[in-house]
Amino acid sequence: MNKEATGQKATDRRTVWGWALYDWANSAFATTVMAAFFPVFFKQQWNWGVDVNLGTARLGLGNAAASLIVALMAPLLGAIADRSGRRKRFLIAFCYLGVLMTATLALIPKGQWALALLVYILGYIGFSGANIFYDALLPQVAPADRIDQISSLGFAMGYLGGGLLLVLNVMMALKPAMFGIPDAAMAVRLAFASVAIWWGAFAAFTFIWIPADPVSVRPPVRKQIAVGWRQLLTTFRKIRQLRTAFLFLLAYWCYIDGVDTIIKMAVDFGMSLGFDFKDLIAALLITQFIGFPSALLFGHLGKHWGVRRSIYLALCIYMLVTLWGATMTHVYEFYVLAAVIGLVQGGIQALSRSYYARFIPHRQSAEFYGFYNMLGKFAAIIGPAMMGVTGLFAKRLLLPASPSPEQIEAIGRTATRASILAVLLLFAAGALLLYFVDEKKGKAEAERMNQTDTGT
Repeated sequence: MNKEATGQKATDRRTVWGWALYDWANSAFATTVMAAFFPVFFKQQWNWGVDVNLGTARLGLGNAAASLIVALMAPLLGAIADRSGRRKRFLIAFCYLGVLMTATLALIPKGQWALALLVYILGYIGFSGANIFYDALLPQVAPADRIDQISSLGFAMGYLGGGLLLVLNVMMALKPAMFGIPDAAMAVRLAFASVAIWWGAFAAFTFIWIPADPVSVRPPVRKQIAVGWRQLLTTFRKIRQLRTAFLFLLAYWCYIDGVDTIIKMAVDFGMSLGFDFKDLIAALLITQFIGFPSALLFGHLGKHWGVRRSIYLALCIYMLVTLWGATMTHVYEFYVLAAVIGLVQGGIQALSRSYYARFIPHRQSAEFYGFYNMLGKFAAIIGPAMMGVTGLFAKRLLLPASPSPEQIEAIGRTATRASILAVLLLFAAGALLLYFVDEKKGKAEAERMNQTDTGT
């Protein structure tokens, strides 16, 4: 009896660590590619010779396009995965799509901004599509009383793993000769390749340690798609019954847009203000390594202080950060803001993911996490696009008829500062909607749906 219990605990531990290890693997894409090197390389190499604000607008609209595609795919993919019993297989397929596209970034010639954006969008689809199925596995691998801590463990592993590889890649870019690399541009290309290797290799351990979905009969793919469409329509009807879950999704839709926009656009924002690349990357590393313990801390904070209160704390800090970011002029301020963001970024992501699990029927977790990711990606369409368009509009509004180069540069920076203020509205709207989320009511609604689906 004791041996059996011990074996079960060992298996559970391996499953939990296998699940969390995927965050360690794929966060290299989020840090090295999305947050650090792609915005820089896009502006300096692939978008070479283009106006700073136009480059920001292209990057913002490219991020928006990628998010729109994922948003439209997410609920259907979740419905198919629930019905087919192939969550793990879908996770693997989207993971290695992202890996392949990340490796391809290393090969794109200078000046090919459209091709670079297309490959990046496909890589982002792989990254985000895989996360739909990764998130959906959380209720299966985590006991109900530990779901906040295990969700936070995943994000903490992501911050640590993504940060460690980013350190190596930053060293390669800043001191290429030390690694036998001819120049910084080649170092960045090798950084993209290193992300593909890191992501693909460590994800393999996840796929070995996470058990397959317990489904004995697996219908053909064509039938899965047809059933998935029907299930999607059913889910739309069900989500109206889960009013608390729906209200939380609306709140999440607003505030996570601000979070994702800051993640994706921070380096580009700093470059537009004239800060040096080394300083921006150093700030990003600060965020990563502060984010590792902070994500774990937020898991415990959610348990002892309350998840909603903890999310509110993070939102208040984000609003202060946004206001400060719009007025900062010195690079040391960028460092301070990076440290403050590191305190709350992983926490708000982890607790939002686990908080949502309280409001959905666990037998259909992939389907409902499809909606969760759909709204998150629809939200990410708004923020980067708002920043890009607001910056362009502000610049055109402020420019005189015959501006000098100095005026163009100064007004461009003012327009950049104006663009970030649009993000403040999203945090405020999310906080307002979250106020009306009733956790007890949401749990009761999810339990009633569970009982209805099982016929009990």
